[in-house]
Formats: sequence, C-alpha cells, structure tokens
Amino acid sequence: MYSYEYDLATTRLSELRAEADTAGRVRRLRAARRWARRAEYASRRAARASAAVR
Repeated sequence: MYSYEYDLATTRLSELRAEADTAGRVRRLRAARRWARRAEYASRRAARASAAVR
C-alpha cells in the first residue's frame, strides 16, 4: 500500500511541477510581449518627437 501511495504522490507532484513550469513559461512570454509592445510605442514616440523638432 505504501509504495502505491508514494507512486501516486510523486506522479501528482511531477504533474504539478510540469503545470507550474508551463504557467511560468506562459507568464514570461506574456511579459516579453508586453515589454516588446512598450518598446515599440516608445520608439515610435521618440521618432515622432525627433520629427517634430526638425
């Protein structure tokens, strides 16, 4: 009985780890996209500002 419960627990733990890993990857990807969008806006704003100065 003990080994069956142990196997069940370790299987569940590895599943949870895999889920957490996937969630972390998704979160990082979303953050990277958000920062890329902000950088794009900033560069457009800078281009507009330098065009206005000319």
